[in-house]
Amino acid sequence: MEGFFQHYLRLYRPLINALNELLSEYNLSYSLWQVIYYIKHNGPSTLVEIAKRYSVEKPSITRRVNALEELRLIEKRESRDRREKVIQLTPLGEEIYASCRKKISSFERKMMEHLTEDELQNFFHTLSKIQQQFYSKEGKQQ
Repeated sequence: MEGFFQHYLRLYRPLINALNELLSEYNLSYSLWQVIYYIKHNGPSTLVEIAKRYSVEKPSITRRVNALEELRLIEKRESRDRREKVIQLTPLGEEIYASCRKKISSFERKMMEHLTEDELQNFFHTLSKIQQQFYSKEGKQQ
């Protein structure tokens, strides 16, 4: 079957645009949301951990963290290794996370409402298999 990636990429950009629009109310973008989401689900984290998870360079994460710090959604604290800062959500960051999570979940439900449970399970299974194949072929870590 040819064209899987073309279909995926035709959906990816409009999806990111829709999420950016949804998050704009909070002066956030999807790339900033990824950092908030990671910290919320993994606890206080280093820039290296976040960069590794999203396969981006540390300077990109540094810019995102600086933007989130300006918005007072995260704060840096010292770690055992003084060379590395740990970032965590502030109380405002927790509040914004909860609000955004509700909106994103609602959007997600709306986009998936016409799919059966079997279709969703097959879709998730397929994406997982492609991801595993990609990482095994590329020798990359997930």
